[in-house]
Amino acid sequence: MFVVHCKDKPGCQQLRIDNRALHLDYLKANIAKVAMAGPVLSDDGQGMIGSVLVLDFADRGELDCFLAGDPYAKAGLFAEVAVLPYRKVLP
Repeated sequence: MFVVHCKDKPGCQQLRIDNRALHLDYLKANIAKVAMAGPVLSDDGQGMIGSVLVLDFADRGELDCFLAGDPYAKAGLFAEVAVLPYRKVLP
């Protein structure tokens, strides 16, 4: 399992909006691998500035292929993507 934190490039809100439906469809098509996913919000809670995903992949290679296929990644939305191995303990 992995935690993925994606930070959007500055000034790319429209790029995110334009690709949001495709991104959500991609996640839904792979829902068995998605433990949790959602946008990171700006301090005022009004804008989306990134994404956090908890994904259940056996290894980093499979995860990297999945991330490369995400419409947000294909559109060049992200300035930075951090990937960390994760183990769920609670609940």
